[in-house]
Amino acid sequence: MAVALPSFLTAIMIMSRLMAFIGITRNNDMSSKLQALDIAPKLSYDPSAIESASQDFGHIVKAVPQAVLLPSSPWDIASLVNFSYSNSVPFSMAARGNSHSVNGQAMAKNGVVIDMTSMKNGNGTGIRIASDGSYADVGGQQFWIDVLNATLGLGLTPVSWTDYLYLTVGGTLSNAGISGQTFRYGPQISNVYEIDVITGTADFVTCSPNNNSDLFYAALGGLGQFGIITRARIPLEPAPKRVKWVRMLYSDFSDFTRDQELLISKNGRNDNKALNYLEGSLLLDRGSLDNWRSSFFPPQDQPKIISLITKFRIVYCLEIVKHYDDQTKTTVDKDLQQLLKGLRYLPGFMFEKDAKYEEFLNRVHSEELKLKAKGLWDVPHPWLNLFIPKSKISDFNDGVFKSIVLQRNITTGPVLVYPMNRKKWDDRMSAVIPDEEIFYTVGLLQSSGFDDWRTFEDQNKEILQFCEKAGIKVKQYLPHYTTKEGWVNHFGSKWSTFQKRKLQFDPKLLLSPGQRIFNNNQ
Repeated sequence: MAVALPSFLTAIMIMSRLMAFIGITRNNDMSSKLQALDIAPKLSYDPSAIESASQDFGHIVKAVPQAVLLPSSPWDIASLVNFSYSNSVPFSMAARGNSHSVNGQAMAKNGVVIDMTSMKNGNGTGIRIASDGSYADVGGQQFWIDVLNATLGLGLTPVSWTDYLYLTVGGTLSNAGISGQTFRYGPQISNVYEIDVITGTADFVTCSPNNNSDLFYAALGGLGQFGIITRARIPLEPAPKRVKWVRMLYSDFSDFTRDQELLISKNGRNDNKALNYLEGSLLLDRGSLDNWRSSFFPPQDQPKIISLITKFRIVYCLEIVKHYDDQTKTTVDKDLQQLLKGLRYLPGFMFEKDAKYEEFLNRVHSEELKLKAKGLWDVPHPWLNLFIPKSKISDFNDGVFKSIVLQRNITTGPVLVYPMNRKKWDDRMSAVIPDEEIFYTVGLLQSSGFDDWRTFEDQNKEILQFCEKAGIKVKQYLPHYTTKEGWVNHFGSKWSTFQKRKLQFDPKLLLSPGQRIFNNNQ
């Protein structure tokens, strides 16, 4: 069976491609059949809706669908999937939330894009909090900011977040969902009790570690390949009221990484002495502090920070947060000082801020509003997100940050670099991470103009080529590959399981074609 499976899957892929090709010439026939469905009034062919669904936050890839489904309930989605699955010429579908993807991952060329956000005011799962406050049932279409606001009203909160909260629950759970809390609480996919999933065979399945577990582990981090997540049960904990928010600057990369690794070594979920958040970033010699993280620094201190960056060309910034509430406000400073004891940041370059919990979590939104006002939000975003083994992070600093990034001198967005603990991830899930016990997230979150994004893409390619030549076994987060070989190398030992799960839950390859995993030659 193990030998026969790849051949069988290959045959299905060839058939699906052939059917897709035939389907292009039969669009009118498919449209007439769609019009006969109960959900026909919820299918939009409006040029503006089609145009919107043809693009994403990246503004680099474009793929035009035939229609956009505006569901009011998960059953509308299941109806569409069932129609395609049963059709002699099936078509592909992609779930789209806030479309914060950057390489067309939420697109469906010649297929149907499902606008998940249309269920926010419909009959889909909203946000329902258990009577004992232990969890929230949340619709896959809900933004995390809405989850935060709903739970905070009852003094509760999830514990694992992304830096940007205007993303859908189903979208982040289909990737992993990472931020500065991951070292302690794990990614968002490690903080889910159960999920509802509509598979590529139109089955509506509730799954958990103990119920339909194969689908549970497949869908979490599964890049939308096995089903569309329509509900997630998220554990909750008592919410803090405020945070102590600290940033420290380093000129020496080894000191920077040493301190990060020291701080994440204290990571028990119930350890009240541990940090609640840790991220690192780069401050580059661009003549000013001009990204969304820089507004943290007091205006009177910015000249000396700029002078420091001018001297070293790269300055490393360590950012940490400690929560507190009415019970711990008298001890939080002492606890924080104990954690900072012995750290090697530059004297005189520690900056502290006190903020509301929700203000800290939603910190990116204020910068989003500023960029939108300047017309600088809806621009190309040639991002590159990588996981780097701890043993190679110094080589990466020398070969990428100090060489490629500085030499090209084009990097315009935040550059993140911070560590995570592998034990906080569940290897049964589809998400792929390095084998080492500590690995680093590196995110080059760049913005460009519409005429020069290829220059940034060239830099990304050079970075990946360097890693390959230097023997750095990177794993991409929000992965993007255009060949089967690229995906096989990405998943490594998980590839066989990934194939089997695809055959089981989406045998006709209907879901998430924009990822280009099983249709990479189209």
